[in-house]
Amino acid sequence: MTMNAVERKTSLATAIASVGLLMTGYASADSSNIEQRLNELEARVEAAEKRADLAEDRADLAEKRADEELTSEEVKERLESIEREASGEEGFSFEAYARSGLLLNDEGKSAEGGPYVTPAGNLGGAVGRLGNETDTYAEAILNYRQQYDNGAKAKYTTMIADGVTTSNDWTADESDLNVRQVYAEFSDLPSFTGAFKDASIWAGKRFDRDNFDIHWLDSDVVFLAGTGGGIYDMKFTDNWTSNLSLYGRSFSDFDVVNRENPGDDTASTDNLIITSNNYFGNWQVMLNAMSANDNDERDIEENQTAADNGAHAMLAYHGDSFFGLSDGSFKAAMLHGQGLGAEVKSLGSNGDLTDDATATRLALYGTTYIAPAWRMAPSILAEVSDDRFAEGDDYQWAGVNVRLANEITENFEMQYEASYQYMDLDPNGHDGLTSVSGDYSSLTIAPTFKPEVGGFWNRPEIRLYASWKDWSDELNDYSADDSFGSEDFIGDEWTFGVQTEVWF
Repeated sequence: MTMNAVERKTSLATAIASVGLLMTGYASADSSNIEQRLNELEARVEAAEKRADLAEDRADLAEKRADEELTSEEVKERLESIEREASGEEGFSFEAYARSGLLLNDEGKSAEGGPYVTPAGNLGGAVGRLGNETDTYAEAILNYRQQYDNGAKAKYTTMIADGVTTSNDWTADESDLNVRQVYAEFSDLPSFTGAFKDASIWAGKRFDRDNFDIHWLDSDVVFLAGTGGGIYDMKFTDNWTSNLSLYGRSFSDFDVVNRENPGDDTASTDNLIITSNNYFGNWQVMLNAMSANDNDERDIEENQTAADNGAHAMLAYHGDSFFGLSDGSFKAAMLHGQGLGAEVKSLGSNGDLTDDATATRLALYGTTYIAPAWRMAPSILAEVSDDRFAEGDDYQWAGVNVRLANEITENFEMQYEASYQYMDLDPNGHDGLTSVSGDYSSLTIAPTFKPEVGGFWNRPEIRLYASWKDWSDELNDYSADDSFGSEDFIGDEWTFGVQTEVWF
């Protein structure tokens, strides 16, 4: 039966009183210390009603065992267990991210869109996402935490995600439901000493803990994921911490090079990524080496060899102000990769890169308040790459995005976004694509409701929006399969919609 807030608080008080009675009978020698801890526990539980169910479970246990002969040590152990669960160090927790909305053109039809809608999108060139998302995407993360008598901690995580583009309520036929993470992580291990004293170890399928992104573009700066294992937070000096990991990613089956009878043979391979991620104060140095045995047998462009290894490096700075100009934050990163490492964002995910592929990317964004009720988040994302999929190909793109928000009441704000991207793309005949150059622009206005405004990361929110998008006519000729140039999506377009975005 579900309890209301008063009932839950009464139950919590009963729990605390029950434990107190046990202590009075069996632990008088430690009564003052235990009473103090009980008072601290009551304050914590009253301040966090979401832990009420945990405390109630402990209360039931205490009441059922009230007639048993418990030693002072047993009572202390029970109290410590209550404290750990109330503080979140033990038990289940739930995290989520979700977005869902409707995007329509000025004729009332479903509109094309998405942060990767431009021709540069297939190369990672994202544009602003406000008023430019057509999908429903949801992540549900289930965690279970344990703390052991020796101080060691364990966390078990499962993440389930799904994404669809239809507006229907039943989407089983096109669902991408997937278990994206399943892993265990151990920390505070008492046998770890020296440089490993504060380290944690993990194994399974996961997103790397230290991935980071430009949220307003729906683009990770770097995304490392797969199945493997690693160790976090080795501390070699006071100013140097390091992570080491090994991830495996599986490339899909591919046709083996056979010029006389192409497609007669198929193969598959795993790409192994070994990563050293190092932090020196605000600086981050990430080094990656990749190996995918037999991927060089992949049938790609004529007289080209697919990469079977690669290297990747990132230099990043995580600032604790807005570029030293005002309060806020900023992050800057330069990434470079060769071979399989030329996919500089989603590490090790692209098996079609040539052995000579190179790419260099710049990512930059910041957040600040420019007035008491106005906040701003600008970003830059740009990349140059060549010999990516064919000898002599050359791709260059760069984008600027600015998100503004004006907090009008404690539940309402106006959000604005301007996005611009320039592209100069020369596939050199790869996959039937045409060389193009041009730009894309968009402007969005979005009245936004939320339970409480204030800050860049406050969610949930519900937005209404209107967006204007325009681009160079030449970009419509890049591909016959992308959105550009398709019916009702040929530039100078208005779109309208409503969307919710949630995370906790």
